[in-house]
Amino acid sequence: MARLAGRRALFAVPVLLVVTFGVFAIAAASPFDPVKAYAGTAGLTASQENLDQLRANLGVDEPLAARWWHWLTSALTGDLGDSSVLRQPVADVIGERVGWSVLLAATAFLVAILLGTTLGVLAARRPGGWLDRAVTSLAYTLEAAPPFWLGLLAVWLFALKLGVLPSGGLTDTASSTVTAGQVASHLVLPAGVLAVSQLPWFVLYVRQGVGDALGDDPVRGARARGLAERTVLLGHALRSGMLPVLTLIGSRVPELITGALLVETVFSWPGIAAATVQAATAVDFSLLAALTALATAAVLLGNLVADLLYGLADPRVGFDG
Repeated sequence: MARLAGRRALFAVPVLLVVTFGVFAIAAASPFDPVKAYAGTAGLTASQENLDQLRANLGVDEPLAARWWHWLTSALTGDLGDSSVLRQPVADVIGERVGWSVLLAATAFLVAILLGTTLGVLAARRPGGWLDRAVTSLAYTLEAAPPFWLGLLAVWLFALKLGVLPSGGLTDTASSTVTAGQVASHLVLPAGVLAVSQLPWFVLYVRQGVGDALGDDPVRGARARGLAERTVLLGHALRSGMLPVLTLIGSRVPELITGALLVETVFSWPGIAAATVQAATAVDFSLLAALTALATAAVLLGNLVADLLYGLADPRVGFDG
């Protein structure tokens, strides 16, 4: 296990280097001018000399490779630079927002796994039955629905039409303090929408895996020994059928991150979505590189966790292979 983690850590180094350099390259080719974005309306009347001085102060007059290398060497010492668009250190920008994004994504992912596993097992019990057809039809329908559309639909139904849940934000409008109860109530809609957007994949994978496992010889043998159907389903078929789902967990992390950004925008959730959009439109090199590196590290970590879980669940899989 330690050897696998070490190999993945070594592999992550060149990946992060290439990704961060790519961010600087794409930002440099962007038609947006970071100096004008930083200056705002004052840039409309500023002289060219002042704009050039501001460009030098922001470091955007340096060559692409020099800007990337300066950011990289500073980041290795713990200095992620300053955000030109938010006017504060990048570490503070991420620190203030990433916790809320992690809370949203983790809650939604856990709900998607638990609910997807339950629906998948129920559908696999009787292939072709009415419940199987209903669950798979729902899964394919949700698979085609974009998260932002689901978010708008949820706001219309639960916040505007029924009035049972808040439409967005982190706290109530009149409240000046953040309480656990308010956070929980405001988390329901965004986490639910994000979970529903991830749900179809887990439902379909569990249904297929458990359905195939029910036809395997060990499961047939368990039934022949007179074990209860519940024991056969949960103790034998589910364990074998969940193995493909473990690899799915890692592969869903990129879409989970993308979906979280869209959901945060729809529900005004105070995560990293707004900072990402602002960094992209203002060509904020330091903040863009840090957020992209963070997302890449999350994807690599998700793949590693999926491989470790698979190896723990199936002893036949070696960690050194």
